[in-house]
Amino acid sequence: MEAKELFPLAKGISVLSECPVGLIGDDINAVAKQSAKDLDIPIIPCNCEGFRGVSQSLGHHISNDTIRDHIIGTREFAEPETPYDIALIGDYNIGGDVWSVKPLLEEIGLNVKSVWTGDGELEKIAATHRVKLNLIHCYRSMNYMCRVMEEKYGIPWLEFNFFGPTKIRESLRKIADFFDDTIKEKVEAAIAKYDPLMQAVIDEYRPRLEGKKVMLYVGGLRPRHTVNAYADLGMTVVGSGYEFAHGDDYERTSPEMPEATVIYDDASEHELEEFVHKLRPDLVGSGIKEKYLFQKMGIPFRQMHSWDYSGPYHAYNGFPIFARDVDMAINSPTWQFVKSPF
Repeated sequence: MEAKELFPLAKGISVLSECPVGLIGDDINAVAKQSAKDLDIPIIPCNCEGFRGVSQSLGHHISNDTIRDHIIGTREFAEPETPYDIALIGDYNIGGDVWSVKPLLEEIGLNVKSVWTGDGELEKIAATHRVKLNLIHCYRSMNYMCRVMEEKYGIPWLEFNFFGPTKIRESLRKIADFFDDTIKEKVEAAIAKYDPLMQAVIDEYRPRLEGKKVMLYVGGLRPRHTVNAYADLGMTVVGSGYEFAHGDDYERTSPEMPEATVIYDDASEHELEEFVHKLRPDLVGSGIKEKYLFQKMGIPFRQMHSWDYSGPYHAYNGFPIFARDVDMAINSPTWQFVKSPF
């Protein structure tokens, strides 16, 4: 009731159990069901206590199950259907990434009918069962839901990668292959339009970054999706890994890595330090826990969970920002005042 009063325009409310509620044993399902009747809006319970399971991905499954059971299929899109209706799945709008990806997909003729879940809307997420294709960005968090929609509603899905011009070009053509010649022509027109602009970015930054080595330790899709964006700038990823990966993550990661790249799983802080000493990277891309340790060691660092509060990094609008931030991190004159272990 209080949440509804504070946010009168809310079209729905989610109730998350988390650890204290799970330990106490409150029945959030019954509360949500009764409150939905009282307030006349959807109230969705999500039983996802932090102590459930051994990895973060169980939380993804529970959240996906909640959407499956309580949200999807409960609405219809207001606009008429077209053959080009798609959903953007597993993009959380970090640094405004959705606002970079969505216009590009629309430029090539697709209708982005819903976004899961960055900058998303409950009513549009609920109507996703009507789209013709799901485009999945973060495979780890949302592949399960894409499979659910494929089995239940017959919606095919594609994983895509919009980090760096090489992968953007490859992904656009892969997306176009699903549609007709109209989309294929628009894709080629977009590539022809943006390739010179991206080459200008590469020409500016590659001389300053050529041959630099990168070590990654991130979650979700980033340990493999960002590899070619660094390569576009002349850099080499010498190590990459995940905290909460599954076997299929590594099956997708290995082909993206350069020859003899070190791939690690669930590394401790001490192990990461040892990898840094052995691999001697010029840049580390990881999470907030590692940032200040490696900066104090005199090693340039980018926080690759939230783009270090920069962004976007996706799509053609994002690559110039990515290149600028990497160059700014590595070539900052401040590193001459910090002693590196190398």
